[in-house]
Amino acid sequence: MAQRLRISEIFLSLQGESRTVGWPTVFVRLTGCPLRCRYCDTEYAFTGGEWMELEAIVDGVRDYRVRHVTVTGGEPLAQPAVRDLLSRLCDLGLSVSLETSGALSVAGLDPRVVKVMDLKTPGSGESHRNHWPNLDHLRPEDQVKFVITDEKDYRWSRSVLEAHDLADRCEVLFSPAHGQLPARELADWIVRDRLPVRFQIQLHKALWGEEPGR
Repeated sequence: MAQRLRISEIFLSLQGESRTVGWPTVFVRLTGCPLRCRYCDTEYAFTGGEWMELEAIVDGVRDYRVRHVTVTGGEPLAQPAVRDLLSRLCDLGLSVSLETSGALSVAGLDPRVVKVMDLKTPGSGESHRNHWPNLDHLRPEDQVKFVITDEKDYRWSRSVLEAHDLADRCEVLFSPAHGQLPARELADWIVRDRLPVRFQIQLHKALWGEEPGR
């Protein structure tokens, strides 16, 4: 039987985060997530969606005719067949990234895939779900993201950054939780402490607000 994935949506937008921010990107959003982060902005992807065969998903991505594709969720790794989807997208010669919560193992992913992995802060309510062995699978082209809700989260993130030498493993992104922490406060803390991290805000939120599929 053909492999299938439950898909919430496939759409074209600008990448709002990570190293490829601003590039036209096809997003493949998978349905379902085992986490319930307090600041989640894609709760609509927890349920519903439709089953699609991998070939149909690949065809849908190809039809947009852009170079960048991001597989996201929900939590895409909760559906095992996503690993085959990632490899098929790479076979097209596309620049493929995976956005993952960091709660499930990233071991064994196609090495052509760029991992954009969260480390959940205490403010998320899900920091106990961090799968710390994932740090051993990070490469220089991968990225670790901290979504920070307050100064306590910032101090926690800074301590993790230093304890695990994250800046020497990959690129590290610090982002203010939308609507919870003023972006300038986080920017000032990073500059004050001279942290080797990239500050980012969610570009798509600045452009389109909470509109789904953007």
